[in-house]
Amino acid sequence: MRLATYRSTVEAAARLGAVVDDRIVDIERLGQSAGAALPATMLDFIDLGPDAVRHATALLAALGGALPVGLATPLDNVTLLAPIPRPRKNIFGIGLNYIDHVAESAAALDTSPELPRQPVIFSKPPTSVIGPNEPILHDAAITQQLDWEVELAAVIGTRAKRVSREQALRHVFGYTVLIDMSARDCRRAGQWIYSKGQDSYAPMGPVIVTADELPDPQTLDLWLTVNGVEKQRSNTSHMLFKVDELIADISQGITLEPGDIIATGTPEGVGAGRTPQEWVWPGDTIVAAVEGIGTLRHPVVAA
Repeated sequence: MRLATYRSTVEAAARLGAVVDDRIVDIERLGQSAGAALPATMLDFIDLGPDAVRHATALLAALGGALPVGLATPLDNVTLLAPIPRPRKNIFGIGLNYIDHVAESAAALDTSPELPRQPVIFSKPPTSVIGPNEPILHDAAITQQLDWEVELAAVIGTRAKRVSREQALRHVFGYTVLIDMSARDCRRAGQWIYSKGQDSYAPMGPVIVTADELPDPQTLDLWLTVNGVEKQRSNTSHMLFKVDELIADISQGITLEPGDIIATGTPEGVGAGRTPQEWVWPGDTIVAAVEGIGTLRHPVVAA
């Protein structure tokens, strides 16, 4: 399933829908049409566990293309929000997780040229999340070095505590696209949260594709452009620590819970690693995509 959080009008509450072709099918109303109870929000749906995906998928299949009036709305008539507009906890960020990005970071930033022996973990607060097409804020009083990073993000579906690598992917609900915006001149004593956790620094979406539709997260192309010029292009096969390794590693000491998000790192091509270095400014447009999931487009505006 391709699940999205949407709003039908400016005043309407955010609701959960399934994207089917060029329409969005309201999940709660889908359940009601079959006499079943399904939730209206993404987090509540994730909390129901894997059976919720199977149940909703079966209901959609039973309807075929004949969707009752009021159940489906053209995508052009709704606003997509971040799939999880307000995560319950900080997003887990993974730094230096592609070999070539390790090299470019060591040359331009204060990071080691040695490949990490364990995942490098930081976090981004819930207030950093924005949805498709929302503006990325550039506060010139804080940063003159605002940078881009396209990433695959994994969304946890079931509680994971001290799980093995072999078990890890069973705990994934699905995958989405995340842009890890980074103010390179806001790093403090080697700590990254202020650099990467400012408001609007975690564009996310446009959908969550459930794990049954992406059984192997290590085969996906991902890319990013600024003002139409390609800056990053790679494949998730080049991760140093694969998604299952990340989940296993984090869960040894931090219990992962439904709705938790792991941004799995970015490939080479960031602005800091270029010669001369490049940054984004108000008026620029960032477009990022992951194969099989979708595309994000965001204007950069003055804060």
